[in-house]
Amino acid sequence: MNLPNTITLARIALAPVFIWVLLLFPSSSAHERWIAVALFVIASATDGVDGALARKWNQVTDLGKLLDPIADKVLIGGALVALSALGQIDWWITVVILVREIGITIYRLVVIRDRVIAASGSGKLKTIMQSIAVGFYLSPLAGYWQPISVLQLGILYFALILTLVSGAQYLLAARR
Repeated sequence: MNLPNTITLARIALAPVFIWVLLLFPSSSAHERWIAVALFVIASATDGVDGALARKWNQVTDLGKLLDPIADKVLIGGALVALSALGQIDWWITVVILVREIGITIYRLVVIRDRVIAASGSGKLKTIMQSIAVGFYLSPLAGYWQPISVLQLGILYFALILTLVSGAQYLLAARR
């Protein structure tokens, strides 16, 4: 256990707190939703911090390679489920994303005896776009200015496309 892995575990622990706050303020126009946004941004930002520290201090571990994507899935997956339960994101989008995320996680766990599969570049970009999309849906910005809702939907669809593309890339790489 090292500091980068501890930061990753903190992200996992922060996810239920964030989801609780989100469900505490279910209205997409509530000013209190900024608390959920802040918690989500802090948790999301630790994703870059733990990886940067691990590389800088030469503390990249197989545990970190395994935990980091799981932490992302707990945070983003929890957010998507909560937002869908609140009627703010269509369930089909959440289901498609979660099926891809769970499928790749299962694949990683199945092959762990042979090798640890770290996140790919497209997988990292997918996570960033999913985080941006979730951040937009969490925030009450669309309540202040209606065109934001079109932008957030566009970002969500872009994240969905990246999710499918990166999933296909993992499957093609596994086939080789």
